[in-house]
Amino acid sequence: MSGGEAVPGVRRAAVVVIGAGQAGLSAGHHLKRQGFASALTDPEAERTFVMLDAEERPGGAWQHRWASLTMATVNNIFDLPGLRQPATDPATPSRSAVPAYFTAFEEAENLPIVRPVTVRSVSRADDGPDGELLIETSAGPWLARAVINASGTWTNPVLPDYPGQDRFLGRQLHTRDYTSLEEFAGLRVAVVGGGISAVQQLEEISRVATVLWYTRREPVFRGSGFSPEVEGRETIEKVTADAEAGNPTGSIVSYTQLAWTPYALAAKARGALERRPMFTAIEPYGVREADGSFTGVDVILWATGFRPALAHLDPLGLRNERGGIEVRGTQVVAEPRVHLIGFGPSQSTVGANRAGREAVTGIMRLLDRERVAAAG
Repeated sequence: MSGGEAVPGVRRAAVVVIGAGQAGLSAGHHLKRQGFASALTDPEAERTFVMLDAEERPGGAWQHRWASLTMATVNNIFDLPGLRQPATDPATPSRSAVPAYFTAFEEAENLPIVRPVTVRSVSRADDGPDGELLIETSAGPWLARAVINASGTWTNPVLPDYPGQDRFLGRQLHTRDYTSLEEFAGLRVAVVGGGISAVQQLEEISRVATVLWYTRREPVFRGSGFSPEVEGRETIEKVTADAEAGNPTGSIVSYTQLAWTPYALAAKARGALERRPMFTAIEPYGVREADGSFTGVDVILWATGFRPALAHLDPLGLRNERGGIEVRGTQVVAEPRVHLIGFGPSQSTVGANRAGREAVTGIMRLLDRERVAAAG
């Protein structure tokens, strides 16, 4: 299928951005700065782009965070390019403050975002390495020369398959299902996971319930503060090395260790940070401990994290035998027309900003080479 050929029912854009969270919005900003026009309002322009977002409104995954996760609690959210965050009361829930900021950014940038649109698959439209990519969506297909994937992780929670799990008569939920601590009042709650969200949630829940903390490995808390200039740079180097080697990247905390934040100190003071080895099985009314004893619990909260939501890219065959995707910067080695942002070393908000710019720079090089080749 040659570029520019009219295909009934299929719309075209030079670039399709999948996702409109922090990383996607950054990419949209940099595409506009490079002169890309909206594929929605100016489809005949030489270079166009469109952004497809699965959410019904601006805010990405932030709009789904639990109510008690305030701006004082979240890790620092870096400004989007060209628009500073407004002064916000630290007690404001992040699920309202961040979406409001994203909304203001979208309006200021006038980005061509279509929502809610679910991207079902991305595949090659033909066998040519310089051909187009076919993006199948809930709102019809698109053809593009390049794809910037910024789909995040929120829609792909890690849910362990544990012996006896289906026989448990209590409640099971994942971090993404957590809303408020009141629903656990007076109960015995097993919190599973060794990351930041696990510590935040067990601290909150321990105010009104008996909390039991389970992790596969002994959690490690940093003995000193976290310096973006030193530890931050070292962390990015480690994650980048894994991503460029095609290794599956872990959570950020698996590289940085846990910090003694105010909520971690509060949980410790309350006795909620008494870690237990992972239980061996789940029974109808509780869990079987590593030492063989039984502990009754009413709720199991799986604070077991998320993985990149990339199933829609599977038709491209990007994963290696280890389940990782090898990248150079943001560009996928196995498919240079695809850039992953908010992935690997760019999972943080500052990393997402930089990755958006890097992906657009890479796509500009691709399109410029094509222009030169066509002219020759």
